[in-house]
Amino acid sequence: MNKVSQEGYALYENALAYLERDVIDSAFLVFEEAKNIFLEHGDSLNVANCLINMSISQRDEGDYFGAQETGLEALDFLNIKKPKHYIYLSTNYNNLANVTNSLGDKDRAISFYNYAIKFAGDSALVRTYLNNLARLYQDKKEYSHAISIYASIIKEEKKGTTDFARILSNYATARSKYQVGYNPVVDFTTALNIRKQKNDLWGQNSSYAHFADYYEKVKPDSSLYYARKQYVMAKKINSAEDQVNALKRLIRLNPADSTKIYFATYQQLTDSIQQTRAAAKNQFALIRYEVEKNKAENLRLEKENTEKQNRLIRQRAITGASIFLLLLAVGGGTLWYKRRKQRLELEAENKVKETQLHLSKKIHDVVANGIYRVMTEIEYKEDIDREGMLDKLEHMYNQSRDISHDVEQKTITEIPYSEQIAELLKSFAADHRRVFIAGNETKLWTNVNKRVKDEIKHVLQELMVNMKKHSQADQVVVRFETSGQQLKIVYKDNGIGMPQEKTQGKGLSNTVSRIESLGGEIIFVSELGKGLSVTTNIPLV
Repeated sequence: MNKVSQEGYALYENALAYLERDVIDSAFLVFEEAKNIFLEHGDSLNVANCLINMSISQRDEGDYFGAQETGLEALDFLNIKKPKHYIYLSTNYNNLANVTNSLGDKDRAISFYNYAIKFAGDSALVRTYLNNLARLYQDKKEYSHAISIYASIIKEEKKGTTDFARILSNYATARSKYQVGYNPVVDFTTALNIRKQKNDLWGQNSSYAHFADYYEKVKPDSSLYYARKQYVMAKKINSAEDQVNALKRLIRLNPADSTKIYFATYQQLTDSIQQTRAAAKNQFALIRYEVEKNKAENLRLEKENTEKQNRLIRQRAITGASIFLLLLAVGGGTLWYKRRKQRLELEAENKVKETQLHLSKKIHDVVANGIYRVMTEIEYKEDIDREGMLDKLEHMYNQSRDISHDVEQKTITEIPYSEQIAELLKSFAADHRRVFIAGNETKLWTNVNKRVKDEIKHVLQELMVNMKKHSQADQVVVRFETSGQQLKIVYKDNGIGMPQEKTQGKGLSNTVSRIESLGGEIIFVSELGKGLSVTTNIPLV
């Protein structure tokens, strides 16, 4: 095992230790650091393993959107043709199904559960995932389908186990809702007794909820009894969501004059859950941002050191060759001067032609979008860097003043392109809007030429300006990746989407023409009310 692998595995073990102690934020941070080391080493399986654990942590903390995004990212590092990857595929698909179901997309969740079952090599795991799938059909009120699945797996499950109790309890619930006259109490009691014998507190909490739901219409007093028992058990296992569900039942079943204390507790708990989930979303996003920021800073310092060493080498080479160059310059100076003059005149002519062709686009990109971006930063940043803003405005002023001459834009200190992209995208983040960036590594841009980089920056700025003006999105994800000789950029938001005819407005029309001028393609997928997805593919040869 090499040094890089040892460092990655050590971090991975530390992250697991944090999970065991329920220190979720520290575990997430260390998993992210381990993932980056495995990524540098080309260890795709362990990259996926870290991402899966991160996704499960996000799900447990209520960050369902973040968990879904991380789980989908993990799929890029898993291979369906390698049996060694199957256990990770099944675990990841089951987690994706759970979070997707929580986000309300039940049809897609069914697809994910089927993939989890497909790649599960262990029969016990297959039964667990089938039980989850049946529960989803039960939630959709497709009871006959759910009952059929429960009946097939309960025969294979060993009686007396907590898994048997879970399946039996769910099976009885589905039958009671589907078959008129069916009494599930015997099966409920059997499941509850198993759970008590195994000291399965979470299972007992579920059993009490099933009893309370069943008795609510037929025996309200019994329903109230089991609702109270569930509330006590939910507090014992410290499950805020189960306490909320129990309180809902207690508020429904108790007389109006005796529900005040329950209602006050219910409001306090629901507020706490919402605050916890909001904090988790911001926490995980901030952790990933800080890791990416530190990584970019380290790469920048490495680049500066390399450039210093290269300058020293060049200076020594220049000193050794200076006498030869002087003699060469004296001998062939006249001929060189004439040819250089001709070449410069030809370049000047070509420059004028190029200016005429691109002048319209430069006005739109440099002035309009640049000012809009500064306005966005002023609008949403509480601590405004006054000097920084003035510098940006002065820079845009100089650009707009000289645009008729098409002066080449240069900066005194070259900022790494990955940092330029990160700064551009993050400038559109706000308290009510999160911007996530994935794959924006320095090495990704190594083989991308300047023209492609310039066009990509304008395209991303156009998409973000359009998002800010029109989408009403609170989640934006931009992912970069390379495959072979193709650069792929995926933009997604969860805004209101846009009509098909709107994709051909002036700004987006310029976006399409930019990508097509690079020999690439750009695909807009939008449905009103369901957000916008833009996929861009650009050849690198």
